[in-house]
Amino acid sequence: MESKLKPAWGFLPVAIFLVAWEVVARAGILPGRFFLPPFSEVMAEFYRLTVTGVLGKSFAASLGRVLIGFFAGSVAGIVVGTAMGWRRLIDKTLSPIISLFYPIPALGWIPLLMLWIGINEMLPITLIFICSFFPVLYNTVTGIKQVDADYILVARTLGASEGRILFAVVLPLALPNIFTGLRLEAGMAWRTVIAAEMVAIPTGIGALLMRAESLMRIDIIIVCLIVLAVMCLVFENLFAWLERRLTGGWKS
Repeated sequence: MESKLKPAWGFLPVAIFLVAWEVVARAGILPGRFFLPPFSEVMAEFYRLTVTGVLGKSFAASLGRVLIGFFAGSVAGIVVGTAMGWRRLIDKTLSPIISLFYPIPALGWIPLLMLWIGINEMLPITLIFICSFFPVLYNTVTGIKQVDADYILVARTLGASEGRILFAVVLPLALPNIFTGLRLEAGMAWRTVIAAEMVAIPTGIGALLMRAESLMRIDIIIVCLIVLAVMCLVFENLFAWLERRLTGGWKS
């Protein structure tokens, strides 16, 4: 019975917040509906944008950029992070470079990338790549280095090759750390693409948000923010689910 109540309790605060939003907006407590339109009006605008295809086209553009940039950045981060975590020479060679560039925010690269690659589809994709690459790399390196050396020693004693030890022992044990990086950056990729589209790209959810701002359409702005929040939540929960599926049977 308790397990059945938990999902309901999770939705209860959200429901209370939405009801309070509707009541406060319609009661005139705030300075007019321009400041905060009722939730029902926001949902009506969400429906209108969906039916007319405006929201769908913007969402598809942003989603494509996120998937390409996040996949490429994550794969590169896992590959380079695995090499650094497994080979000390590679780690010593690349660590100073990674330490130099890692603190730079992904959006801090916008002016330079605008000059290097121009204002086109590659700009937000490259920013998402950068946003995903460094944290995933860092978590991969950390996960591999934290693997108990006794497991590696036992595998070597049993005659396992270096490649088999890496892929059958080390990487599976490092998966929780790797998934932590993936889960955190899955949401950050959406924040990055929205910011990039707001600054330099004429299509996508971020561009729609900026057009709404120029027209002073608070309802459309809130719709865009809701889409952003939902997609961050979906992506983060997707990787949390994948982690449970892949490591739930053996992770302590």
